[in-house]
Amino acid sequence: MNCKEHHLPELELATGQVREALQCILHTILFIRSPGTVAPQDVECEGFDITYARIASDASVASAPPSTAMDNQVDKKVDDSIESFLQSLSQIGPELMSGCLTLSFFERRASRQLFGLVSHEERVVWEQWILRIVVNNTPRPITDDSAAVIERQRIQDTAEAMLRSVLTKIFEIAGGDIDHVPPVMYEFEIYSTKRADDREHVYARVANMPSLINLGT
Repeated sequence: MNCKEHHLPELELATGQVREALQCILHTILFIRSPGTVAPQDVECEGFDITYARIASDASVASAPPSTAMDNQVDKKVDDSIESFLQSLSQIGPELMSGCLTLSFFERRASRQLFGLVSHEERVVWEQWILRIVVNNTPRPITDDSAAVIERQRIQDTAEAMLRSVLTKIFEIAGGDIDHVPPVMYEFEIYSTKRADDREHVYARVANMPSLINLGT
């Protein structure tokens, strides 16, 4: 199976915008690629004038399907990956840091060796979403004069426009070819690197991987 790579537009964000923007992006992709029946939940961003759909959490939908434990695991996996990403950032200039976040979808396949006497499990990655983020730690102007207000609004508008560009790209990809998406249940993982070319080989097949989580039941 060939692995499809989707390189999303680069984001430049202020430090305080990173968590919410990455939650928006990751949950949007996971909702679009969910293989099972899930309930949708609309989320209004606090720091951006953007609303996105995600897999509903246990507390948000009383009539949700019996996959709420999985939903909570998705939340934890997303939040943990964002924290790991923030810890992996590398300095690229004064007040500037960068990193790459990769969301991979894969399926597990049982295989046999030695005339079928020994079986093991291999992981096959079939799709990756790759995003490079630049984090700008430059202090924002905090005064109330007109110049400071205009600069704060410029920073906000720029970040929001870049986030909308990423979401638009995700929707374009989601509306395209899906022949590579397997008809069976599959899993995901999120990891961060300093550069896109530091990612593990996309065609690597890893035997005896510890169990991760499914996106559906």
